[in-house]
Order: sequence, then C-alpha cells, then structure tokens
Amino acid sequence: MIKLYDGGAYVINGSRIVPEPEMTAEQAPAGTDIEKEEARKGTIAHAILMSHNTSDSTERLKIKFDAMASHDITFVGIIQTARASGMERFPLPYVLTNCHNSLCAVGGTINEDDHVFGLSAARKYGGIFVPPHLAVIHQFMREKFAACGKMILGSDSHTRYGALGTMAMGEGGGELVKQLLCDTYDISYPGVVGVYLDGAPNPAVGPHDIAIALVGAVFKNGYVKNKVMEFIGPGVAAMSTDFRNGVDVMTTETTCLSSVWRTDADTKAYLELHGRGDEYRELNPADLAYYDGMIYVDLSRIKPMIAMPMHPSNAFTVDELNADTADILHDIEENIKRRFDDKAVHISLSDKVKNGRLHVQQGVIAGCAGGNYTNIMAAAHVLRHVGLTNDVFTLDLYPSSQPVCLDLLRKGTVADLVAAGAVMKTAFCGPCFGAGDTPANNAISIRHTTRNFPNREGSKPGSGQFSAVALMDARSIAATAANGGVLTSAEGYFDDYKEPVYDYDDSPYANRVYYGYNKGDDRIPLVYGPNIKDWPEQEVLADSILLKVCSKILDPVTTTDELIPSGETSSYRSNPLALAEFTLSRRDPDYVGRAKAVRELEDKRRAGDLDDELAAVYDILEKKVGRLDRATVEVGSMIYCIKPGDGSAREQAASCQRVLGGLANICREYATKRYRSNVINWGMLPFQMKEDANFSVGDYIYVPHVRSILNGNTDDIAAYVVSGGDVSKISLYITALTAEERQIIQAGCLINFNRSR
Repeated sequence: MIKLYDGGAYVINGSRIVPEPEMTAEQAPAGTDIEKEEARKGTIAHAILMSHNTSDSTERLKIKFDAMASHDITFVGIIQTARASGMERFPLPYVLTNCHNSLCAVGGTINEDDHVFGLSAARKYGGIFVPPHLAVIHQFMREKFAACGKMILGSDSHTRYGALGTMAMGEGGGELVKQLLCDTYDISYPGVVGVYLDGAPNPAVGPHDIAIALVGAVFKNGYVKNKVMEFIGPGVAAMSTDFRNGVDVMTTETTCLSSVWRTDADTKAYLELHGRGDEYRELNPADLAYYDGMIYVDLSRIKPMIAMPMHPSNAFTVDELNADTADILHDIEENIKRRFDDKAVHISLSDKVKNGRLHVQQGVIAGCAGGNYTNIMAAAHVLRHVGLTNDVFTLDLYPSSQPVCLDLLRKGTVADLVAAGAVMKTAFCGPCFGAGDTPANNAISIRHTTRNFPNREGSKPGSGQFSAVALMDARSIAATAANGGVLTSAEGYFDDYKEPVYDYDDSPYANRVYYGYNKGDDRIPLVYGPNIKDWPEQEVLADSILLKVCSKILDPVTTTDELIPSGETSSYRSNPLALAEFTLSRRDPDYVGRAKAVRELEDKRRAGDLDDELAAVYDILEKKVGRLDRATVEVGSMIYCIKPGDGSAREQAASCQRVLGGLANICREYATKRYRSNVINWGMLPFQMKEDANFSVGDYIYVPHVRSILNGNTDDIAAYVVSGGDVSKISLYITALTAEERQIIQAGCLINFNRSR
C-alpha cells in the first residue's frame, strides 16, 4: 500500500523511480546529468522556491510570499505586532477570515469586536476581509488565491494549497509580521520527498483515507519532518482537484514544511471554474529529478481508514478495527489513562462495544478537510434514502464555504441531508479546534476534520471531562450514520456513485467580501473593543540568565494544544494577559502560578530588592562557579518537554510563556519548525539537550554569558543546575540560528528588534 524508500531516489520522466544506489548514466534521459545536486534542481519545489528566493544563496533562502492569510484568533495580534513595529500598509494581499471565533459564546462582545477591528484594519492598511460564516480560511484561499507556482504564508498550521500547485506554509504570527514589514522568511533549503501516487482510489475510499494512511506511515519516524512533500506520478490524475485538496491539507499532520502537486487538466478546470484560468501553469518534475526520500503509494490498495485517539497517525483500517475491536480499544484506553493521571477523569471505550461492534455517539464532517463539495456530496449519496435513527448518534455537517453551500442547496443536497436527520451548519472551524460540537463526556466522536489531539474537541480534563475523537472519511462517517452509529466502512456504498458536477457561484463573495488590497486609507481609525490589548513590554536579554523550572513534561510529544488550549480560550487571543492565564492549563494547571511567582522575583530584583530565595541560589552558585554579577543576571521561568510543539502554528503557545516571564524552553527536539520559530520570535531561548533532564520543577538553571554566546558558537553551552543545596553542570545547545534570529532573542522579542531598527 505505502512504501518508504531507504535513502534518496531519482525519478525519470515523472514515471519511473530509481533508488539512488541503482542509478546509472545509461538510465538517464538524453542530455541530463545524474549528478545529485544538479538533479535536485529538477523538482517542482526547487523551481518555486528559487522564484521566490531573494538572497544570493541557494542554501540559505530568503523567501517573499505572494499572499498571506490569517483567521480571527490570530490576525489581531499580528496586526498589533506589525503596527507596533512600524507597519504603515499591507505590502502584499493579506486575507483576514473570520471562521474561528464566529460561534464562540464567550466573553460577551469580544468575538465580534475582533471582527470589527479586522475590517477597520483591512480598510486602513489595504486588506481583504471575509465576514463570519462565509468561508473557512483555507477554502477561501483555494477558491480565490492559490495558483500554480505561487507561495502563500498563513498563520494557521493547515495552510496547504499544494494540490493547486501552490507551496504554502503555516507559521506563527511573527513570520507574517516579517512579511508585513517587507522582511523575508528565512530557511535553509529544505529536503524534498517525492510522493509517487500510482493506481486509483476505490470508489468507497475518500481523501481522508489516503491522508490517514500517509500520516500513519511517516509521522512517527519523522520521514518528512520539515521537508517538502511533492506529489507526482500517474495516480494524481485519478483524483479530482477537490479530492486532492482533502489529501493535501492533512500533510500538516506529517510535520512536513510544505507540499506541492504536479498539475494537469483538472487543475486547470478547477481554476477556470473559479474564474482564474489565466493562473494555470503545468507543473511537473524535470525529465530527471532527485528526491531526498521517496514514498510510493498504491492508491488502489488503500482501504477505508480510521485514526484512533489521540493523534492522526494512530491509523488502522476500519476492517482491522472491526476485526480486533476489544484489544485495540483496550490499548487506546490505557494510553489515554497514562496521558491523564488525574483520577477524576473517567475513560471507558470498551463499554461502547456491543455484539463485537463499536458504537459511536457523534459524527462531524467539517472544515478545510471535510467540508469540501466532494465529501458532502458523497455523504449525501449514502444517506439519501436512509435516515438516522432517534438514538444517541448525531451527524453535523459544515460546508467549507457559502459558494459550496449554495450549490448544495441548488442541487437539493441540503434538503436530502436535513430530511435524513443530519444538521447543516455554516462555514466554521469550531469542530476542528474545540469550539463547536463538543461531545458528551466519555463519548466517541468520528470526524472528518484535521485533528484528534487530546481535548481538541473541547472537553476539559481538569474538570473531570474527557471525550474521544477518531478521524474518518466522510464516506465512512455517512455509512456509520446509516447504521445507527455502528462503526461501518463505506465499502459497498459507492459502487454505482458518480459525483455531480460542481457549479461555483461567486455571488456570496462578490456581495460580502471587502477587497481592499492597494486601497488602504491611513485616515481610517482602527476600531478597538475593550478586550483588545497591546502586547506588554519585554526586556532585552541580559548577559546571564537564571531559569526556574516551572513545568517538566515527559510525554513523547507535547502538542501546541497542551501548551495553550484552543476552543474556549480562543476568544481571549486579542488580550495577551487574559490568554496567558490558560497556559498549560490542560497539562500542568499549576504552571501559571509558578511562572507568575518567578516573574514577581524578577520584578523585585529589577527594583533592587533581592528576594531571600534568589540570594540563597546565588550563594550556592558562587561556591561552584565563582562570583556572579547579580545585577546582570535576569531571572525567568522555563518549561522542559521532550518534544514540544506538534500541531498548531499558534504563536500564543510561546507568547503566553513570554508574557508570564518565560525566558527559555529546553527539550530533546522541537516537533515542528514553526513552534521553535515562535519561541525565537518571542525572545525565548530555544535550548536543547541530549541527556535526560536531571532537574525537577522548582530547581534553578544558571546559564552564564548567554547573550555573548549567541554571537558565536551555540553547539555546547555550559549551564548549572541548582537543586536544593547541590550544583551540577549540564550541557545545552541551540541549533542553527540566522543572524536576525540571534538579534531577535537578544532584543527580547521581535517587536523590540523591529523597533530598534
């Protein structure tokens, strides 16, 4: 089904894979050079990256994007940061969508206040504003902006438009601020992994089935981490572009940097349908192209899949789950219990098995992955002549945009689904991030959405709540609905199915979207609600630092959702101090109190009042390392995780730590580039260590002369752990930093760095 090559591979004429050790000059097309570095230039990704690179180097890239996109839990902070840094206009098309806080009933007027702020910013600085319920961010960008050979940057981790020939990246807000200030996105040239698609999907197999199979094959081994996935091969033509979009958006869950697909007549037809046929370009690898890795996928052998709690990579075929239900559920139940040691959290999955079959309580088809036309039409096909039962199981559907909903209405599809007992809702990302359709405690929800991280669906383990989410394709969700909630594969439901042609109507956008690019008017005031606050001032990095360990998490991976929850907190994302109160609340509820106490120590130290606790730590250190200049040692909090940052691009995972006085993270490795970038952009030190952490919560870590160390080699940084009355030495390191990143950390954060310029 899926094969991962051991090492690099050449692709000849886009249709033949040759592993690197087997490649000979005789096999190469006439006139081509099999030298690896030259053949690397044959990828689609190389051509796009080089056309957007503004540096003289082909290894250290400085990228400028064609457009950007943010939604309403990120754009206020980004605009506030850019404004504080001196921005006067949006220098590129910047789309502000409102698909996250549009239904969060928290905090009175604060959600709509953010929307009003966004519209005023679009008018002032020259942006594009998409009102609430009109489209989820990524569907709008597919319909209106993604095109062949372009690059788009978004402040949402699922910024992926590769199926339209666009290389798109999801990053924290700091990287978008840099583009707004006419700076660049600085990366080393990434590895490019080919994804060679062969055959054609079976009728019952949807995009989520292919995506879950891929994520299951490559996430845990890091095969594509921080690399570009390039989809090639004859199997691409076996899927419509709308279907490809559903696969592509899930590449984020592999931890790859970006994705891009070869384009063809169907890509052209998609762009023509959306009024942008002139933006089509045929994209294919060169006659000879070298890939740093290769994934072979036989689409015909992929079966309906399910990703069990608590990660999209926890992949099984539906048949495997149904054949071994009891054992699989027992293992997952035990994993969940180990993750949540709070005895108040009751978890029971096995009791959902009746007569050997798993019964689920909820189905949701939504967002940029599930709400596409092709998925909802497929679900309607299954349910057209079958109604839901009046038992526990419910089914909610969210079309990804109003144009999609409009065509579903005109075709009678909405009427069919509503008559079957399903509930149709508006374009909204809530089920994807925990702000809509939160299941009952101890229930199981099956979802065609992007993630099933712990509590991503909105439950609160701190309050004794837990509900489990499994990811499935819309086709199998509909089959399960047709069987009253008994988990069912879509096989057998689609043998006679032919998808009706989609008719796109731009009227909802033409009548409601504000298109203001290059039309900014600096006389227009920004409209602030009472919850919208400026970022608090941050101090520049001192010569030496003293870190108090305020959280130590030993899970294999710590998700961004655990660092700063989504869902109920999203309404506070325009208020840094209010949002910071939720930091690590689902993973380490005592962290905020500990971090605040450290910040108070630092505030007193700056005022000339050295706390007895700090004085004692300094006395212990001086016996080991010699006299300290106590006036130049900055005190701050830190967290330790083995592998933090899997998941969202939300910069608040880092900024909340910084607002509370955080100075550093220490880890074995960072799960994603974007989280590490967020740590840097918020002025925190992205330390790593190779050994096990020999310190505990409450211990101190002294890092002398770190400011000057940042000017040179960061491969071996001496630090000292103060635990009780003992001092032990440890070695930290920081992987490659650009000159600008070093200066940002020294300045205390990106805002300070920009102000200093």
